[in-house]
Amino acid sequence: MPSPPTPAAPDPVARPPLEPASFAPLEPWLARELAADAVRIASASLLAGGAVQQNWRLDAEVTGGPRAGTHAWVLRTDAAASLSMSLDRLSEFRCIEAAHRAGVRVAEPIVASDDVALIGRAFAIQALVAGNAQGRRIVRDPALAEFGDALAAEIGRELACIHSVKPAAGTLPFLPVPLHNPSRMAVAEMRKSLDGASEPRPALEYILSWLDANAPEPKAITLVHGDFRTGNYMVDAGHLTAILDWEFCHWGDPREDIGWFIARCWRFGNDDKVAGGISRLASLLDGYNAVADAKVGAAELAYFEVLAAARWATIALLQGDRFIKSGERSLELALTGLMPPEMEWDALDIIERLAGRGRVT
Repeated sequence: MPSPPTPAAPDPVARPPLEPASFAPLEPWLARELAADAVRIASASLLAGGAVQQNWRLDAEVTGGPRAGTHAWVLRTDAAASLSMSLDRLSEFRCIEAAHRAGVRVAEPIVASDDVALIGRAFAIQALVAGNAQGRRIVRDPALAEFGDALAAEIGRELACIHSVKPAAGTLPFLPVPLHNPSRMAVAEMRKSLDGASEPRPALEYILSWLDANAPEPKAITLVHGDFRTGNYMVDAGHLTAILDWEFCHWGDPREDIGWFIARCWRFGNDDKVAGGISRLASLLDGYNAVADAKVGAAELAYFEVLAAARWATIALLQGDRFIKSGERSLELALTGLMPPEMEWDALDIIERLAGRGRVT
């Protein structure tokens, strides 16, 4: 992970909250951008989820031009206060465009702007996609036994498609290409983040030392989604419809995405289903290796599970600091700040198991 967008200090500037009326200035701008005679936003409603970003459903009527008709879109923008841990909306949009060109199943990117004069903050608009993205609902679907393995194989193929995007000349030039081992660079970024945290975490510091000492030789650098997990993809009737939330996209080791996907914290209680709480790991890897340029074996992934646990512990700690230090009165942030010990336990458990097999220093 090359200087990835890991958590930093909370943004001290809180933006005024958006309301449905906030989107009226978009209508003439959208008409120009879409080469339409007119655009009318018939309704705007805030969608659930998103501690750092806001997602609004826009129902729009386009008159004239290539997109004439009625549309349901999602406008994605920063929440009232944000962490300096993710790509800005325009950069995230460019990553989605690159993935879309590569054939990745994403909601169609429509337009984006960093002109804060329009609605008070940068934003991106994509097509609304049918399906459910709530992790706990997906892993508890009564039909999961029927579609889980096939869904995991689908997800594996999509991951391989993401990882087919390489840092060729001119491809996403705003994303830094790692000059050293991306795993060790990720550890350095997490250590830097912990320096400003509200409390010391000696167990996490030990885990980071272990990760630094045991970093494997990296695979060829590819595009990495950075938050590929159950809860960040849409499922409709047991099939994948879209991959969401590209705000942590970066160049890195593709195994990072797989390790994040299989980390226990993203299984939502279905701990026996290693692949995101939906399936066996073998189903995910079968789908991935059927498409991927560089094959990945199960034995390679323990390190990246530890890396995932450490990263989520770091993020959770600093999300909690938004409540403790910055005064954001959010129950979600307060509860997230209590989660690091669970992630530390997961990481230490994997390290102990690896030590028993003689596979660690």
